[in-house]
Amino acid sequence: MAVKIRLARRGRKKMAIYDVVVADARAPRDGRFIEKLGTYNPNTDPASININNERALKWLLNGAQPTDTVKAMLSYRGVLLKKHLQIGVLKGAISQEQADAKFEAWKSSKEAAIGGKVDRLSKAKEDARLKALEAEAAKNQARLDAIKAKEEEAKAAAAAEAGEANAEAESPEASAEGEETQA
Repeated sequence: MAVKIRLARRGRKKMAIYDVVVADARAPRDGRFIEKLGTYNPNTDPASININNERALKWLLNGAQPTDTVKAMLSYRGVLLKKHLQIGVLKGAISQEQADAKFEAWKSSKEAAIGGKVDRLSKAKEDARLKALEAEAAKNQARLDAIKAKEEEAKAAAAAEAGEANAEAESPEASAEGEETQA
C-alpha cells in the first residue's frame, strides 16, 4: 500500500484551509486518512504552517511520499533536511551531535529570515497606513481651505451688496435735492 503525505481541503469557499494528512494514495482527497500531521493556512501572510515535525519525519523515514506542495512545506520547516541528516547518521557519515548542530544552525538562520520578513511586512503595512492618514489629512485641509474661501467670498459679496445698497440709498436723496434746486 502506497502512503502519501498530502493536503485535505476544508474551510469555506474561497477561504480554504488545509489539513496535512497521511493517507493511502487510493483514498479520496478529503476522504479517509491515517493520521493528521498539522494544518496549512495560505490566507495569511506569510502562510501559516503548523506541522508536527517529529511525526512527519517518522512517516518520511518509514517511506511515505509527500506531494509537491507538502514537500515544499516540509522543506520550509526543515523536516527534509532533518531526514537527510538522519540518513547520514544512519550510514555513519556524521555523528548525531554534528547533525543536531547543523540542524540548529539552519533553524536559527531560517527563523531570523522569517522574523525579518514579518517585520518588513508589518513596517510596510504601517507605512501604508501613515501615508493614507497623511493623504486624508491633506484632503481634509483642502476641503477646509475651500470652505473658508467660499465663506470669505460670500462675506465680500455681502459687503459689496451692502456698499451698493448704501450707495443707492444715498444717490436717490442726492438726486431729489438736485431736482428741488432746479425747480
